[in-house]
Amino acid sequence: QVQLVESGGGSVQPGGSLRLSCAASGTIFNIYAMAWYRQAPGKQRELVAHITSAGTTNYADSVKGRFTISRDNAKKTLYLQMNNLKPEDTAVYYCNRFGPWASWGQGTQVTVSS
Repeated sequence: QVQLVESGGGSVQPGGSLRLSCAASGTIFNIYAMAWYRQAPGKQRELVAHITSAGTTNYADSVKGRFTISRDNAKKTLYLQMNNLKPEDTAVYYCNRFGPWASWGQGTQVTVSS
C-alpha cells in the first residue's frame, strides 16, 4: 500500500517562498517518475511539475522559472521549492507518481494573498 504525505504548505504574501515535501512509503520510490499536482477551488487538478527517476525535470508554463522540483531517493522524499509565489498559485498541492497514480494523499494547502 503506497502512502504519500504532503507537508510544507502555508499562507504567504505574493513574492514569497515555500518548500513542499512529500514523504512516500510502501513503494520502490526511486524507480518511478514523480510529480506535483495542484487543485484550486472550482478547478480540475493540474500537473505542476514532474521529475524522472534519473532526475530530468519538466514544468508547467505557469510555474517555469519560479518552481523547482527535486527528489531524494534515499529518503523517499519529493520536494517542490516555490519562489515568487503569485495569488494564482493558491491551491491544494498533491504529490503522486507521474503515472500510474497511487492513492492520493491529503495534500497541503498553499494560500498566496496580500
